[in-house]
Amino acid sequence: MKTPRRYPETVSGPFEEPPLEFTDGNGRNIEIRPYNGSETEFEALVTMYDDFDPADRAQGIPPGKESRVRSWLDGILADDCYNLIAWDGEDAAGHSTLVPDGDDGVYELAIFVYQPYQQAGIGTHLIRSLLGYGASVGITKVWLSVERWNHPAVSLYEKVGFETTGAESFELEMAIRLGEDD
Repeated sequence: MKTPRRYPETVSGPFEEPPLEFTDGNGRNIEIRPYNGSETEFEALVTMYDDFDPADRAQGIPPGKESRVRSWLDGILADDCYNLIAWDGEDAAGHSTLVPDGDDGVYELAIFVYQPYQQAGIGTHLIRSLLGYGASVGITKVWLSVERWNHPAVSLYEKVGFETTGAESFELEMAIRLGEDD
């Protein structure tokens, strides 16, 4: 039997809520807003993920073929998920999602920043605003897994309040509390 997932006792935040705009570290005007379900936004994500560097794929995501990207996006853009897109004009620069994990109100987080936009502060704004979005809709517990050697990602997660709650040979499990349980 699997050990129940642990969560920090202390609530993190507050976090900014989308939509928001900022100038990234490279001088680009970035807007973060919730996914609106349009074909235009869906296709922008397909384009971003289809061109995603295979070296930045972790744990099999994002998938490598366009048809698999489309199927994967259909699952994580579902009505019970919460999604934000970072935009540079009409181009998707990043995407973050909260996907329900079971029936207990727990969500798994995933975040992707397209390679031309990495190391410019977009990931920090994207994850903080996703956590703010989650808290605003009543989500109290979020977890993620990350490859232990992905030091930039681990540092980002720690910076916003995630704590390591488990470790396998290749992955760390991290969690954050956004609010008190009912």
